Amino acid sequence: MKKWLMLLVTASMLFVLAACGSDEGDAAGGDSEAKPEKIVMGFVPSQDSDKIADTVEPLAKELSDKLGVEVEGKVMNSYSAVVEGMGSGTIHIGFLPAFAFVLAEEKYDIEVMLKSERYGSDQYRAQYVVRADSGIETLADLEGKTWAVPDVTSTSGFLFPANQIMKEFEVEDVQNGFFSETISAGGHDNAIVAVLDGNADVATTFEDARGDLEEEYPEIMDETKVIGYTDWIPNDTISVTPELDEDLKKDIQEAFLSFNDNEEMIKVMNEVYSWDAIVEAESEDYQVVRDTYAKFKDSINIDDM
Repeated sequence: MKKWLMLLVTASMLFVLAACGSDEGDAAGGDSEAKPEKIVMGFVPSQDSDKIADTVEPLAKELSDKLGVEVEGKVMNSYSAVVEGMGSGTIHIGFLPAFAFVLAEEKYDIEVMLKSERYGSDQYRAQYVVRADSGIETLADLEGKTWAVPDVTSTSGFLFPANQIMKEFEVEDVQNGFFSETISAGGHDNAIVAVLDGNADVATTFEDARGDLEEEYPEIMDETKVIGYTDWIPNDTISVTPELDEDLKKDIQEAFLSFNDNEEMIKVMNEVYSWDAIVEAESEDYQVVRDTYAKFKDSINIDDM
């Protein structure tokens, strides 16, 4: 009996040791995941997706060289897809506008590290674009019209215009209560083209997104017009997943900041998202976006989130 008892105790101890070894292995695996073998950056095109895919290649290569790890630029069809990719760990670095970052932070503790600078400023406005021959002159004229937005998680394309319309006209449902229909166009350029082609009455985009379309649509400035602007918005971000190793996060931040002294890389950033420079950012910089979202959280429909 004592012999069997000893065997049982020994077996139990071996099981505990094996379990501890397994836990240590799992922990080590977790650490290795914090330093991935390949870093994936998520982009959403503000213009033609094929063009962006080609343009970000030198950016990914430069980051690979600086970080000593393979970096891949992945073009996604929406900011929601980038956020969900970051939440699942398949995307490590996200180029997110302010609203998408706030949603990502709320849902997955995504961390902002950098933001863009354009024309010497770290903030910008959204604009309302209509056809020049539409007869639409003011925001009040937009009631009952079709609204084209780049993406429902776009700060300039959706959140700030929705905020403005709700406040100015005291409506609770801007998407269907003020506008007759809301179209998610899949990019700022696509939203404007929807107006140009007559598929929407108004598009809301960053100021002035039409410039990116002049080569393809030389008539765009004559055939469309801007009838208004929103309040100022903090610029878009470079954000990372919280699971990444802290030293790696610091290296990523320093690598991007070094692009300010690299004319070729800043040119790439400008071609991708019209960035003139990269500056450090903190979560507090986006409090105005959180406050705006909080006011209308129950009144706007973020279908994909």
